[in-house]
Amino acid sequence: MTDTIRMANRFRGFLPVVVDVETGGFNCKTDALLEIAAVLLEIDDDGEMVRGETIRYHVEPFEGANMEEASLAVNGIDPHHPLRPAIHERDALQRVFREVRRAVRESRCSRAVLVGHNAHFDLGFLNEAVERSAIKRNPFHPFSCFDTATVCGIAYGQTVLARAAIAAGMGWDETQAHSASYDAEMTADLFCDAVNRYRDAFEDGLRKAPPQP
Repeated sequence: MTDTIRMANRFRGFLPVVVDVETGGFNCKTDALLEIAAVLLEIDDDGEMVRGETIRYHVEPFEGANMEEASLAVNGIDPHHPLRPAIHERDALQRVFREVRRAVRESRCSRAVLVGHNAHFDLGFLNEAVERSAIKRNPFHPFSCFDTATVCGIAYGQTVLARAAIAAGMGWDETQAHSASYDAEMTADLFCDAVNRYRDAFEDGLRKAPPQP
C-alpha cells in the first residue's frame, strides 16, 4: 500500500491541513483577517504522519474591517506598516487553496479538512473570507474540522497550545507565539504526534473492522 493511499484511508478520504489565522478580533464577520498559514501533512516511508510544507501570507484588511487594539497587541501586527508584505485577501486565499488542492489530488483524497487549535475560530474566519471574496472552489469542508484542543486534552492532558507543546516535550518559544506560521507548525507537530501515538489502535481497528459494502 502506497503512502498516498494510506493518507486517503486514514481520515475517511479527508486530507488534514493545519490552519492558523491571526485577526483583528474575535468576530469573524466584522474583524480583519490579517495573516493566514496552512501546513500540509504527509505520511513518511515508515507510515508516520509528519509536517510538510508551510504556506503563509500576510493579508490586507478588507474594506471597513474592524481591528481591536487588544487583539493587535497580542499578535503584534501593525496592519498598516509600510514594510508589511500584505496581499489582498482574495489573492491570499487563492494561493493557499491552490496548494491545498494540489495536495488533495496528490494524496488521492476527496477534500481537505481544517485542523486547528480551537478550530472553529479559524474555520469561521476562513469561511467568512471565502464568502467576501466570492471564491467558488474552497477545498476545505465547510463545517467539519479536527480540533487539537480536544486532541491535546486526550493525548497530553492539556488544552492550551503552549502547555500542550511543553507536555509533549516540544518546548515553546513565546517570542514566536501568535505568528500564524509558528502556531500552525506547532499545532501540526502536536497533531502528528497524537495521531502517531494512536497508530497501533487505528491499525488494529482496521484489522477487526468488517468489510465495507
